[in-house]
Amino acid sequence: MIERHEVEAFLTLAEELHFGRTAAKLRISTARVSQTVRKLERRVGVPLFHRTSRRVSLTTVGRQLYDELLPAWDGLRAAVQRAIETGRGLSGALHVAFASAAAAQLLTGVTQIFRERAPDCEVRIRELQADQMLRRIRSGEVDLGLTTLPVDDPDLTHGPVLVREAQVLAVPVGHPFARRESVLAADLTRVPLVRLPGHTAIPPRPADAPPARADPTAGTFQEALTLVGAGQGTLPAGAHARRYYARPDIIYLPISDAPALEWVLVWPTDRHTARVRAFAEAADTLIHGRGTTRQPPR
Repeated sequence: MIERHEVEAFLTLAEELHFGRTAAKLRISTARVSQTVRKLERRVGVPLFHRTSRRVSLTTVGRQLYDELLPAWDGLRAAVQRAIETGRGLSGALHVAFASAAAAQLLTGVTQIFRERAPDCEVRIRELQADQMLRRIRSGEVDLGLTTLPVDDPDLTHGPVLVREAQVLAVPVGHPFARRESVLAADLTRVPLVRLPGHTAIPPRPADAPPARADPTAGTFQEALTLVGAGQGTLPAGAHARRYYARPDIIYLPISDAPALEWVLVWPTDRHTARVRAFAEAADTLIHGRGTTRQPPR
């Protein structure tokens, strides 16, 4: 197998056709250049250069090797450089995902700060359904996403908690709970819950608590709210739903004893690039930049 220093010595000498200039360009001695080229020639089995006291020129085999090796070597160096720029640089494109209107607004604010710090990096924000988020991040289709804990996946890493928000229960306006000011988590065992894949609000009722009727299933958050409005079930959600998903057929009641939802940025553990780090730092600046902690949506 040809070694890197042999490739560099051969290509440089083929271009300079002078041992002294080649040595100066590679910052090694003339004797080292000569030794390296001779070692390569022994490996190939034929001379690659004609040498006289006055000039150096490529042999036929040397010219063939140069013509075939140069594009491959340039491609290899370009690939390595692209990898370096991806890992350390702040150019190119960063793909960021969200799964709710509140998350979209938060990412918009983070993007504004990020673009001031990395004007050469394009941020592409896209919406994903909640059950798609972690899978798309893991596959590399998106670089990072804003979602809620827990994230129990060894292939994924999450940043610090950016926002904590209370949980609410969406019920239809004619529901018996609608006359209350709040509900308890235990109350959810008494009502149908709309099941939404990937939804990370408090879990549905325990397996040993039989529902009053079959729980309906929805494919999107808006579909889930439509089922609630139609009286087919109730839906636990983050408190931001009261602001971003206000509907005349739904009332949102605080779940007074439910744990807060915690929102974080998530990215693949093995792709913690400079762009990802810079975006996470921009998020921290937006939320904690003035020494305050963002309050949960009301």
